[in-house]
Amino acid sequence: MIIIADGGSTKTNWCLVNEEGKKVYFNTEGYNPYFVSKEYVINSLRENLPTDLEIDKITEVNYYGAGCSTEEKRNQIKESMQVVFTSAKVNIGHDLLAAARALLGHTEGFAAILGTGMNTCTYDGKNIIQNIDSGAYILGDEGSGCHIGKKLLVDYLRGYMPEAVRKLFWETFKLTPDDVNEQVYTKPLANRFCASFSKFVYDNNVHIEYSRNLVRSSFVDFFKNVVTQYPDYQKYTFNCIGSVGYNFRNVLEEVVAENGMTVGKIIRSPIDDLVKYHLELAPSQL
Repeated sequence: MIIIADGGSTKTNWCLVNEEGKKVYFNTEGYNPYFVSKEYVINSLRENLPTDLEIDKITEVNYYGAGCSTEEKRNQIKESMQVVFTSAKVNIGHDLLAAARALLGHTEGFAAILGTGMNTCTYDGKNIIQNIDSGAYILGDEGSGCHIGKKLLVDYLRGYMPEAVRKLFWETFKLTPDDVNEQVYTKPLANRFCASFSKFVYDNNVHIEYSRNLVRSSFVDFFKNVVTQYPDYQKYTFNCIGSVGYNFRNVLEEVVAENGMTVGKIIRSPIDDLVKYHLELAPSQL
């Protein structure tokens, strides 16, 4: 039995494929090695993997994860997984490579992630050939759930929200400005905390124009600071994976067109296409 997994900073989507080709899907939290330790990953997997999962029968784990961009960080996750999946060969790749392979297969092109965090690349059909650093959630991550959430929180702290939105925000979360600052600056996983408010933006129906403009400004920043910095970016279609890109795709498609690109695929999760890639296009390969 083999496992293919796509891990973001918030959630990991797993697919187990048994000897008969049957697929079983399940989820755990995300394991970005910049934010969680080896011990955290091990304990979380032991607590959250399905209780009926026959771990000893798993021969291979192909895990693509947020933050797994360097050998050091890949090894951190690999060593954690090897403790849990004791009989398996564990392969660790970057979630950006998962996005490119799921979106483009063996075709060259442009691929992006717009979820809790953001990342982008150009891809030659096999490997990533260029990547502009996302800057992560403190310095960058434009267009991501975290970036949208930060914009919302700044408006709340500074009193820029329309009154109806501010009232709804308070009724929903009961957070004072001091509460927000404590969560962001003194507690762990601030990126998840900020990104969680992108759902509030999506659900907000008391001031649609405010929410739309907030999301639009984040996508405009994403294109200005990242996408348009790729040489000849307009020759590619725009392909994107992630809940934020998918949920706000109507706004995203407008900004894509304004920047001279054509929309390709915008999907919520790469897991189905990633499983197909491993089983049909490049089995047992990261």
